[in-house]
Amino acid sequence: MKEIIIKSIEEYRKDFYRISQYIGNNPELGNEEFKACATLTEELIKHGFNVVTNIVEQPTAFEAVYDSGRTGPHIGFMSEYDALPEVGHACGHNLIGTMGIAAGIALSKVIEETGGKVYVYGTPAEETRGAKVTMAENGIFDHLDVAIMAHPASAYVKSGSSLAMDAIQFTFKGRSAHAAASPEKGINALDSVIQTFNSINALRQHVTPDVRIHGIIPEGGKAANVVPDYAVAQFYVRAEKRTELNDVVKKVKGCAEGAALATGSSLEISNYEYSYDDMITNNALSDCFTQNLIHLGVKQEEIEVKSGGGSLDMGNVSQRVPSIHPFVKISDTPITAHTHEFRDAALSDRGFDGMILAAKTMALTGYEVLTDKELLARIKEEFILGKQ
Repeated sequence: MKEIIIKSIEEYRKDFYRISQYIGNNPELGNEEFKACATLTEELIKHGFNVVTNIVEQPTAFEAVYDSGRTGPHIGFMSEYDALPEVGHACGHNLIGTMGIAAGIALSKVIEETGGKVYVYGTPAEETRGAKVTMAENGIFDHLDVAIMAHPASAYVKSGSSLAMDAIQFTFKGRSAHAAASPEKGINALDSVIQTFNSINALRQHVTPDVRIHGIIPEGGKAANVVPDYAVAQFYVRAEKRTELNDVVKKVKGCAEGAALATGSSLEISNYEYSYDDMITNNALSDCFTQNLIHLGVKQEEIEVKSGGGSLDMGNVSQRVPSIHPFVKISDTPITAHTHEFRDAALSDRGFDGMILAAKTMALTGYEVLTDKELLARIKEEFILGKQ
């Protein structure tokens, strides 16, 4: 059966290359991925999947299922396909989108023998307002026994952790005045923003090392001789665990509230992007993925173990079902995500070879969950214990 899975991916290799190149050369921002969504779903339909688009009221999101007609586990693969402004697919989502459907299609070729169902989820806008957040909140993934995805990188890295993250906006409103003739009549909203930054900088001494707070000032006034009556600060606040993050966010909000009180401005607090939960890797599932990666030719010593420094909407999935998010090598030289070099690697033949390897490993891992009851029991036990 494993050989059938591997041969299936090789049989449709040209189709997967065409799809990954098309998405990579036609980058679309989050929630605008109409071309990518259409291309991926058309391929799934061609292979017998039942596809529903516009799930959770997001037009470029989809759920595709191949039902064996027999009882068994539900295996879920995640596809991402949004691009970044200016640099296109500099996070390799053209590969992630394609490897998700490739793994699903390959597993569908044997699932009538194993029983169960294979699902592929199209999850838009991972870079901004990640659809997995809304999908998880709506219980879309709750029926899955496992959720699997992999991310391109310049090294093989085991699935690890990610930081929980809130995207917080502080909007200060003051009163404009002539900055030279009558400054006493004004209330400086920009001063409120600056005071917020200063207070947060003072807070840094009193948070744990995993906490990250970084922000910008998208609005800070229009002219130097006018007291700004409107100013905006946006922050990402991150921590290792959601419970810890909630405490830090209270303190960060307190910094802004204190600044508003000190300057006399009014304050509005909002979330300008979705909140991401921390990634909980299921180690039993992760070990299975790693062993399949080794089976396909990667040496044990090549596989690194790291803790994530970023934030993922896959974290929200991992809070609901056993999940993994490993990294698979697509470049033989070091590259950094969100750069032109990464985009070029994601469009290269070497990058495509890495994607094919990832798809095979994902599909083989799904197959083992379908056929190994003891493995599935360990996965579920670990997940339940982790939630207690």
